[in-house]
Amino acid sequence: MRVLQDSLPQAAATRKIKKLWITIAVTLVLLAGGAIPTPAQEQKPKRTVIRAGRVLDVRTGALRTNQSIVITGDKITQIAPSAEVPASGDDITIDLPDATLLPGLIDMHTHLTFDLNSLGYSGLGISTAREALHGARNAKRTLEAGFTTVRNLGAFDYSDIALRDAINDGDVVGPRIVASGPALGITGGHCDENLLPPAFHFQGGGVADGVEAVQHKVREVIKYGADVIKICATGGVLSKGDDPNASQFTLEEMKAIVADAHRLGRKVAAHAHGAEGVRWASDAGVDSIEHGHFMDDAAIAAMKKNGTYLVPTLFLTEYMQQHLKDSGVPEFSRQKMIEVAAAAPVNVKKAFAAGVKVAFGTDAAVYPHGLNAGEFHVYVKLGMTPLAAIQTATVNASDLLGAKFNVGTLEPGKFADVIAVDGDPTKDVTILEHVKFVMKGGAVYKNDYSKH
Repeated sequence: MRVLQDSLPQAAATRKIKKLWITIAVTLVLLAGGAIPTPAQEQKPKRTVIRAGRVLDVRTGALRTNQSIVITGDKITQIAPSAEVPASGDDITIDLPDATLLPGLIDMHTHLTFDLNSLGYSGLGISTAREALHGARNAKRTLEAGFTTVRNLGAFDYSDIALRDAINDGDVVGPRIVASGPALGITGGHCDENLLPPAFHFQGGGVADGVEAVQHKVREVIKYGADVIKICATGGVLSKGDDPNASQFTLEEMKAIVADAHRLGRKVAAHAHGAEGVRWASDAGVDSIEHGHFMDDAAIAAMKKNGTYLVPTLFLTEYMQQHLKDSGVPEFSRQKMIEVAAAAPVNVKKAFAAGVKVAFGTDAAVYPHGLNAGEFHVYVKLGMTPLAAIQTATVNASDLLGAKFNVGTLEPGKFADVIAVDGDPTKDVTILEHVKFVMKGGAVYKNDYSKH
């Protein structure tokens, strides 16, 4: 109490001295003919104007010519015919008279901190720090391929959270990341670490068994920064000792995961190959099924009824059919990969035809990062129009992410995430494999047009 009493006169004296110095400073400014700036006098941020040959409205497919996109800060403020956007001397102008502009693309299933050499036993020798550095390289490749937002579904020791934060802080170049941290799975399941012998007593960071344990794990990964919850509802292809057709989490466990995640404002993505696991996960209320390669008619019907998104990850099957021998896929996974590659197109095509909602996702890492746009032509091959395929990576993916992420279309108020290509991707979707201009949040990260 005495210390407090002694400090009160000192504090009062300090306040008087501060007021005296403020008065002196203001007087000196006024004597010098200056003025104290008010908020109204503060400089407005310069605007950037992209003047483009064509802008694609991804909602309708309309291709509007001679358009200008006006950007202030990191948001779009206006889109209009160029004749209606007079130039200002303070503008930063980007002229793309021969290009077609689209919103930045969204990949809903990546593993930026993983590479092909992370697969199998070789991955045990890669530290978390090294994986994060791999992620920095892969993030740059992904952004330059035109993907300005990604969902990263599974990483060791929260390395994807660190990567997300480094990008947000401007330390690393990459897309906007919605990160999951460690994927949740059962003991010995696809999302456990099954390559070490019993003497190590080691398990993956997301392993939990039973309703109480999975509830705790959801809260734990959110505590450490997860934006989305990734779970493993069935076995997988690149894991040892499990079956992609076999269910792993029980229906009750998945219901508990979804209830906690949704209450805490996170969506749930479920890795699921087998039909029963797809059906259970959809009935449990997950927001998306990742893969779904062994779905049957009942599983497809459940997804349609529940409004569950399918994230198909199909290009990897095409890539692996061509490169399996030299891919580095472990021997214990090769037969599973062959079976998935054969079944996936057949079953996913049925889901497309049934009207299941589809969001674009690639599983990048199972094949090289930066080739993400190869997914589009597979969707078209299975019956989608090019515009519908583009919508999976724009409006559909944005809907699955949620409105708070503010991406997926070129509209006033949305993030200024803009890409440019030659030609008309609604006629030839493979054009998106050759993105020439990338802007994220109003900053240009690639402009091949300026090289001419």
